[in-house]
Amino acid sequence: MINVLVCDDSALMRRSISKIIESDRRLHVVATARDGNDAVEKARELQPDVVTMDINMPGMDGISAMQIIVDEKIAPVLMVSSLTEEGAVATFESLALGAFDYVAKPGGTVSCNMEKAAREIIGKIKAATKKGTTGRLQKHKVGRPKKKVGTNRTKRLNPLRKSRLTARVKETKGPGFKAVALGISTGGPKTIMEVLPLLPADFPAAVFLVQHMPEAFTASFAKRIDASSHMHCVLARAGIVVETGVIYLAHGGQHMTMYKKSSGAVVIRTPRRPEHTFMPSVDVMMSSVLDAFGVDTIGVLMTGMGDDGADSMVNIKNTSGQTIVESDETAIVFGMPQAAINRGGAAVVVPSWDIAEEIMLAVEG
Repeated sequence: MINVLVCDDSALMRRSISKIIESDRRLHVVATARDGNDAVEKARELQPDVVTMDINMPGMDGISAMQIIVDEKIAPVLMVSSLTEEGAVATFESLALGAFDYVAKPGGTVSCNMEKAAREIIGKIKAATKKGTTGRLQKHKVGRPKKKVGTNRTKRLNPLRKSRLTARVKETKGPGFKAVALGISTGGPKTIMEVLPLLPADFPAAVFLVQHMPEAFTASFAKRIDASSHMHCVLARAGIVVETGVIYLAHGGQHMTMYKKSSGAVVIRTPRRPEHTFMPSVDVMMSSVLDAFGVDTIGVLMTGMGDDGADSMVNIKNTSGQTIVESDETAIVFGMPQAAINRGGAAVVVPSWDIAEEIMLAVEG
């Protein structure tokens, strides 16, 4: 049984979230709290397995309460935030300070339709309780450990095939540079900041990033990446001509796909088809990048629940592209990376803090 403490200043929200949690036989609401002070006191007393935490509350706010609970290593904290730009900024701040992940309220601060987020709430609560989660969160919070001289930090499951094309790849005119197709989900807003800021401004490739995220959050996320990185980050828009040195972030609620012109130039498209569990989808993006860039595709799959992107990583590797996967050592949720490894789609497996270096090696190779 997974014991959950629910904190929200709205009685309606406490009842609604508790009802969702109790609908799963493996989950139990051990108590509810009305504000941050109440949550900290009850967390210390009851030692729950997970805490769900509203952000905006009177008295001690959710972010302050979350920091205390995480710093005292009581339990992982799942933030519950409003779908606004202000809510997005506060959510990203809480993730940077140690929250496990977040769930967005579908209808604002006090939402009458939380049932739309039921599957996400239950899934993320279960993911937060997996063995080693608290330790991984602490690693991301304190930063990368010092490397030991002479250690072989990179685990290579299969040799990289940099020069040989298989019969599946047709020799067509390309854009003349490489593409990094990067997929990430649960734990991503925090983890990705250990990768993208390390890439140089003159990075000689384009980066396509899919982070599973609500539509209302992606603009703020793009600004956050842009402010933290040497490369320029923009929201993907239909008709943009792809260039090197730019990070293209998929817009929430839309896929990000590529169209290669006869000239070799690649243009972004933002369709809402095919229907998929995730909008945007890592698999849809990676498959399209592979079609446009072929052997010059570098697939990267990081922390996240489920298996979105795993099949495309296999396809990239089988067509002599290069694939990099985050290791269990740092992945806050090992679902997506593990799926790629199990299906044979991972050529290089490294902790998050080494992924930027592996990307640069792959681009230079």
